[in-house]
Amino acid sequence: QLPTGLYKKVLVILHDSILPYMNEPTLMIDFLTVAYDVGGAISLLALNGLFILIHQHNLEYPDFYKKLYSLLDPSIYHVKYRARFFHLVDLFLSSSHLPAYLVAAFIKRLSRLALTAPPEALLMVIPFICNLFRRHPACRVLVHRPSGPEDMSEDPYIMAEEEPSESRALQSSLWEIQALQNHYHPEVAKAAAVLNQSLSEMEDDISGLLELSAYELFDREVKKKAADVPLEFEQIRGLFGKKNDIFAEHFSLD
Repeated sequence: QLPTGLYKKVLVILHDSILPYMNEPTLMIDFLTVAYDVGGAISLLALNGLFILIHQHNLEYPDFYKKLYSLLDPSIYHVKYRARFFHLVDLFLSSSHLPAYLVAAFIKRLSRLALTAPPEALLMVIPFICNLFRRHPACRVLVHRPSGPEDMSEDPYIMAEEEPSESRALQSSLWEIQALQNHYHPEVAKAAAVLNQSLSEMEDDISGLLELSAYELFDREVKKKAADVPLEFEQIRGLFGKKNDIFAEHFSLD
């Protein structure tokens, strides 16, 4: 058992400062799998080391995606390790051989959690979801369902279900993204409206959005130059401002 602070410090540097210099990196399997089960930020940080063991050392982790799915909670849009987490989730969901129900469950859960996310996180996760649709066309039924969300009496998706295959995500629709099209931040509303059109084949580059902060977003808005809006002004005549009615003939505002 390690103190939480030490646990985090070790996991932050494990993937690039420890594993590459070990003769047998597989010795860290137990340590990383236990860390992955702790929950919270420690589980997020354990993903880096696990990715190396899975990708380079043929580690087979049963129920890996189920555990990854369970890590999706409201805090993922607020933790300081958000960029690292979404970078790895993007890698884990990059394979085109993943079943549609699994990817749909991730899309639906990310969309539901997005309803309470800050704007800087939304500007990252909406292109992230669009990329998942590009990789997995079978999931586009969530957007292009013949009977849209207005025809559903209730959302069949089960948010509390821990097993992605039982969440019924493929039977649902992305009404959450439709709701974000009315977001108070114009950039978020514009990003969400992309799903109303057919997506391009090329994926969006989200690397520059992973570490977008609220300060950067505010600074970008402040530095925007207001465009000159041409106005046509016409002097009001008469009581009701119309030119040729009877009130204009007999009443004046002067």
